Amino acid sequence: MIKTHFSSTWMQLPLRSLCSHISSGGTPSRKIQSYFVKDGHLWVKSKELLDGSIYTTEETISDEAIRNSSAKIYSENTVLLAMYGANVGQLAILRRKAAVNQAICAMVVNENVADYRFLFYALLYRRKGLISKAFGVAQQNLNQDLIKSFNIPCPPLSTQRKIAAILSAYDDLIENNTRRIAILEEMARALYREWFVHFRFPGHEKIAMVESALGMIPEGWEVVKLGDVCAITMGQSPSSQFYNTGGEGLPFHQGVADFGSRFPEDRVYCTVENRIAEVGDILFSVRAPVGRINIANKKIVIGRGLSAIRSKNGNQAFILQQLKELFQEEDSMGNGAIFKSVTKDDMHGIKMIQPSLEIISAYELHAQPIFSMLEVLTNKNSNLRQTRDLLLPKLMAGEIDVEGMEVVAEAIAETA
Repeated sequence: MIKTHFSSTWMQLPLRSLCSHISSGGTPSRKIQSYFVKDGHLWVKSKELLDGSIYTTEETISDEAIRNSSAKIYSENTVLLAMYGANVGQLAILRRKAAVNQAICAMVVNENVADYRFLFYALLYRRKGLISKAFGVAQQNLNQDLIKSFNIPCPPLSTQRKIAAILSAYDDLIENNTRRIAILEEMARALYREWFVHFRFPGHEKIAMVESALGMIPEGWEVVKLGDVCAITMGQSPSSQFYNTGGEGLPFHQGVADFGSRFPEDRVYCTVENRIAEVGDILFSVRAPVGRINIANKKIVIGRGLSAIRSKNGNQAFILQQLKELFQEEDSMGNGAIFKSVTKDDMHGIKMIQPSLEIISAYELHAQPIFSMLEVLTNKNSNLRQTRDLLLPKLMAGEIDVEGMEVVAEAIAETA
């Protein structure tokens, strides 16, 4: 049932009045290896904020790291916001206790006045307004004072909970798919490492190991350059007069700003087809952060922050997983006084292992079903997000009567 502007009776309140605690995190010294352990405290980095929930992290840190840095532990249901860098404005909700890095603002919501899920959605709704207040020439920055004083629409707590319930119904489905995606990603990574890092591929027992430029590799394998085995397109940005947000032309991606967990999200379009990435091309970030990876799921125009990589032999899954293995840590290559970047020569010169075509083909046969399921689940999540985002502004503007919201939320969960 549509009614008009319930929000006229809603207050606009600063975040500081809705939270019991707002602060940023910290990064333990990378020079001390004992700070980074396998089974320590979850440690969230800003690149892991993808407008969803966080159950696990790429790295965990020790008690010693917490004591000797500005990192601190936040409780579950803390709302996280990226303060600067390529992911500025990205959001997440902690689902387990965790520490966060210095690029993240953590907001512990006062449960007596606000619902943490509502605050997350309100910030998602008002994100552009918040980012518009950011400062900085080289990169946008949000400091704690800006965040604390930022106003969001705030209905009564009961209404907040009802709005959060309907939007969470979509996000619960997204999270379920995301957990399945994480399992599949780990399967793909484990399979690659078993065959091409630990060299326990089928028939390995009969093959000797020999020295190479990348250390010991099976006899008969080679060390090659990325440019030898892949076609590489370096992006080039057309004049801004050819950009639009109305869907005219092809999707345009300048860098990692619209990277998703696997595929980029289209926001800007371009009417000039300059440097193109085709469906299935690996999108590799060549400007800070160097080494972040997505896959083109449609034909797109790429700007100077990206390169498009395509295997000359059709072994795209093998190339993708090897690049992910090589660039687990971002900015591990490149030059630049302020931000790292890599050149065409740098890209072409990346050293890769090249097994026999028989081994690569066998790997692709095992990996392709995993990659196909990853695509299906990622597309499902994209569709769910689109539906949620159509409802978000109407709910946050108070244009929808939320009576009976719990029933609607249950129906979404049962039928989606």
